[in-house]
Amino acid sequence: MRDISTKDIQQTVASLCVQANYHLPPDVLAALRKARAAEPSSVGQQILDQLLQNAGIAQEGVYPLCQDCGLAVVWIEMGQEVHVAGGDLYEAVQAGVRQGYDEGYLRRSIVDHPFTSRINTGDNTPAVIHTRIVPGDQMRLYVCPKGGGSENMSALAMLKPADGREGLIDFVTGIVDGAGANPCPPLIVGVGAGGNSEWAMIMAKHALLRPVGQPSPDPETAELEHDLLERVNALGIGPQGLGGRTTALAVNVETAPCHMTGLPVGVNLQCHAARHAEATL
Repeated sequence: MRDISTKDIQQTVASLCVQANYHLPPDVLAALRKARAAEPSSVGQQILDQLLQNAGIAQEGVYPLCQDCGLAVVWIEMGQEVHVAGGDLYEAVQAGVRQGYDEGYLRRSIVDHPFTSRINTGDNTPAVIHTRIVPGDQMRLYVCPKGGGSENMSALAMLKPADGREGLIDFVTGIVDGAGANPCPPLIVGVGAGGNSEWAMIMAKHALLRPVGQPSPDPETAELEHDLLERVNALGIGPQGLGGRTTALAVNVETAPCHMTGLPVGVNLQCHAARHAEATL
């Protein structure tokens, strides 16, 4: 059994909140550059140039990439041989979010009493925390600030088994088409297929963690990702919704077995500022 202190967890989460909001990951930058080279629309080219310029300004000047610094989504992969020492794991994560958003001068966007007074909590907590127990004696932390424009375009469908592959493609493509410019394309499209209603949505969100351009290790799923990306980019929405080929940089799909009577499909759209940072303790 290996001890990991809540103090180290808090400090790591705080650092990741700032890192994720200031720096686009290398895979996303590479995908944007690749899209710029392939984009046929002159307006689309200009938009992609501006997105890359914005990322450079944020990194060099130490500014947030976007004014919407997001709801902090934290994924914890916790080794089963880890003991959290010095306090409560989730309290340490929430304290890290408070610290990071304060030290990084990041916008606080979380409101309480969501259907009445909607009072800002003042520190961007509570974060949404997902925990997975894995083998080993390490803890891996992912911080993924999720902006409202893209998150508001999330969708779930409980398809019939007879809808099959084509029904799934039609549903996902229709969600992207209906979203238009709202989620700030070019997008990364996360899809969860199977499980049940909540697991499909969690898989769709988790799929966004996979590096852009890395296909699913399952050949059948990888082929689905390819076909979905072709369909999405044929919509013509383009960068920032102003037309062009690059509506999405990638479609990442996760799957799970499901009940024989259903085909749950979750969709989570990620804007071009695909912010995430990770660290291992």
